[in-house]
Parts: sequence; structure tokens; C-alpha cells
Amino acid sequence: MKKDKTPKEYPSETNDKIIASMDLVYEKLVEYKRKINSELVIMQDGKIVHVKP
Repeated sequence: MKKDKTPKEYPSETNDKIIASMDLVYEKLVEYKRKINSELVIMQDGKIVHVKP
């Protein structure tokens, strides 16, 4: 039986690409929310919070 790879076993380059992509997605999300004047919904200290970007 094959064992699934854990994140620590993936090549560092792949992890770096994933993190860079997620940063870009976040930036685009904030930009979009500002454009349509909408709130971001985030979790902060275990509570759901609505914030203006």
C-alpha cells in the first residue's frame, strides 16, 4: 500500500510555488472586495469577523 506524501515530503520548490500562488489569490481577493465595496469574512481568535478591506 502506497503511503500519501505529507507536505514535508514535497519538494521545497513546489511548496514555494503553492505559497506564492496563494499570496497572489489573496491580493486579488482583497482588490476585488475593495472594488465592489464588500466586506471580507475572516476567522480571528476563533470567531467569524467581517472587516472592510
